[in-house]
Amino acid sequence: MPGLSQEQIEAVDTTGQVEDVLALPQHLEDALWRVESAALEKSLRRLEGLTPLIVCGMGGSAIGGDLAVAALGDRLTKPMSTIRGYELPSWVTPETHVICMSYSGDTEETLACYEAAGTLGAPRVAVTTGGRLAELARADGCPVIPLPAGLQPRAAVAYMLVSVLEIAAFVDAAPGLRTEIDGAAAALDKLGQEWGPAADSDSLAKRVAQRGKGSTLCIYGAGPTAPIASRWKTQINENAKVHAFAADLPEADHNEIVGWESASTLGSFLAVFLEDSDQHPRVRQRIEVTARLIEPEAAGTVRLVSRGSTRLERVLSLVLLGDLVSIYLAVLRGEDPCPVTVIDRLKEELGGLQTA
Repeated sequence: MPGLSQEQIEAVDTTGQVEDVLALPQHLEDALWRVESAALEKSLRRLEGLTPLIVCGMGGSAIGGDLAVAALGDRLTKPMSTIRGYELPSWVTPETHVICMSYSGDTEETLACYEAAGTLGAPRVAVTTGGRLAELARADGCPVIPLPAGLQPRAAVAYMLVSVLEIAAFVDAAPGLRTEIDGAAAALDKLGQEWGPAADSDSLAKRVAQRGKGSTLCIYGAGPTAPIASRWKTQINENAKVHAFAADLPEADHNEIVGWESASTLGSFLAVFLEDSDQHPRVRQRIEVTARLIEPEAAGTVRLVSRGSTRLERVLSLVLLGDLVSIYLAVLRGEDPCPVTVIDRLKEELGGLQTA
């Protein structure tokens, strides 16, 4: 089976997915320019009061909304939620800003939400490479934030995140984070060198992947790291082609922890805890106790702490780490991380729909 030298990674990752992961800093900077090119001021308006924002999307296109909430924290001054599906919530009004995100532009669930928001008269923004979504938005006079083509949808996470952050700032739902985005790009560039394919075999990302080889990863987040745990799960699913699971603390301490009592009889399960360096002291204590209690039945426990001087940096440090771990897990299994064959089959059987 392959190891994790740079040559071994390149031999399995034939389409260079790891390079797209390491391009996260450049994607952040490029995304700012792309938002500017959309000229939001021509058709979006700032609304008074607690007017909500909704992010509509699926898969890798939707995660940007969740990560934006994590990065903003209590700086978010209006409600923001992510809708994954065909229908808008019943409480959506003409004062609700609706951000429709589809990398392909042809995700049928997102198109349904776009049309529903239009029926209500809600202001809309499209974030896409093109497709039907861009076509409809331009015909309706709605802003279109253009994304670069040629990526796997899951690799466009920085573009999705920055688009949501910039729109939130534009409609006065949050402060602008451009300085933090610039700082995060510089910090992530350094982390990419520390954790990338050319790094030593004992670098953090490679060690976590080696530790996870042959086990099912159960990833736990808390507060700002909860959506990152979901990102880890889906990246492992798509890149490594294996099951992984994600849950939130403290909620998991009220139910899922009991399931660990029989974990060793069912298989090999590795618990991964994603911690924010600025997390609540009680959350830290819960993680310590939870890890200790499940250790006897687990294949092991791994605790990973975010790095960075700002909330955005810390969130993205764990996103980058998880994306690299997922690629390395794929390499260790001899799996090219790019193809998602079963998703392609699903699209064919459902009539050519897009999924991100």
